[in-house]
Amino acid sequence: MGFQYELLKAFCDEKDIDLELVGNNDLSKSIQGLLNNDYDLVAKNFTPNVKESEQVDFTVPLALNHFVLVQSQPENGDTPSGIHASSKFIKYRSDLKGKSVHVPKNSDFSHYLKLLSTDLGGGLIIVEDSLNGTEQLIEMVSKKEIDFSVCNETTSVAMKKHFSDINFSTPLCLDQKISWAIAKNSPEWEEYLNEWILRFKKTSRYEEICERYFSDKSDIKFSNREYNSFLGGRLSEFDELIKEISGFYHWDWRLISSIVFQESKFNPFAKSISGATGLMQLMPVTAAIYNIDDLNDPRENIRGGVSYLTYLDQIFLPIILDRTERLKFVLASYNIGVGHVMDARKLAMKYNRDPSVWKDNVDYFLMKKSSPLYYNDPVVKWGYCRGEESLNFVSIVLDKYYHYLNILPSGGNNSLASL
Repeated sequence: MGFQYELLKAFCDEKDIDLELVGNNDLSKSIQGLLNNDYDLVAKNFTPNVKESEQVDFTVPLALNHFVLVQSQPENGDTPSGIHASSKFIKYRSDLKGKSVHVPKNSDFSHYLKLLSTDLGGGLIIVEDSLNGTEQLIEMVSKKEIDFSVCNETTSVAMKKHFSDINFSTPLCLDQKISWAIAKNSPEWEEYLNEWILRFKKTSRYEEICERYFSDKSDIKFSNREYNSFLGGRLSEFDELIKEISGFYHWDWRLISSIVFQESKFNPFAKSISGATGLMQLMPVTAAIYNIDDLNDPRENIRGGVSYLTYLDQIFLPIILDRTERLKFVLASYNIGVGHVMDARKLAMKYNRDPSVWKDNVDYFLMKKSSPLYYNDPVVKWGYCRGEESLNFVSIVLDKYYHYLNILPSGGNNSLASL
């Protein structure tokens, strides 16, 4: 679900070959895998350097990227350029001398910081984290657990949406060339890849992928002043349709509207980078289950989304009797998948937390499923997930729903989920 993955899929689809993925965050292990012929190429935000070039070969560049510093926003609302900005805020990379910067162990960032420390005459403290990846370290900066980390500019574009308290404006280097790595002495394979990359970079598909991951335009923008919950009780042009379908399945139309707003901002043509489509952001596999032919059709999309919510509610009904509590599990499952939520319940049981309580119990372990310590646990079936986004989804949807409950009439809709 990222830049490298979409390029790999485009390559494999064109060549009609299968893509087999092997995931790890360790640069040295990735290179060793090439040397051992465990796989054919390494596709990361890989910046070629002299040390690695002695072991592997690199393709022509796929894109340009640069590293940025991850740090808290300046205190007291000061801008980074303001003369009164916090002394802790790093504006220039030379100011890092004497600071501790946390990065994933054996990562591209680690290698670069060692070079930077040499340039600075030493004094840069590099803390290599063998447990956490880039996203987890960004989260730790947000929680004030660490002061600084490093990420690619590409990553910062995505993370700005989730961490408004983090500043990514300080560049650490000039643009770096991103390439794929392959085993040495493979001239035909290298030529084959280079020919495809050079040709593919001239296509509109490549431009679309770059726009999606390298610009701030990846967010759906929506504004419509005609609909306002304070003026006449209307939320969108789909109110009547949502009321009709919600009533049939015994859901509160205001809850469904809260989900639709969070998923698509009432845009029936919205499409996420993961392929979710329409008002309720249904995946193609969900559409197939509920016999939906056109995901952009508002009626079909809402019917599929509410049907799926009903299915999830039936799963949790025997194990979480309290309706208010159950709704949190249903919303989380709608956002991230019921398998991941069930994994979090198993972890809660293992660590003596309550598997039927969301706050500070199951939500805690869903968030922890982005850490190898937890997603590699034997009780976990569905592996890694970014639980932080799901926690935000549940919180935002419920906050909006409670707001709608206070302002909007129910419309005669006796709800299964109404509080």
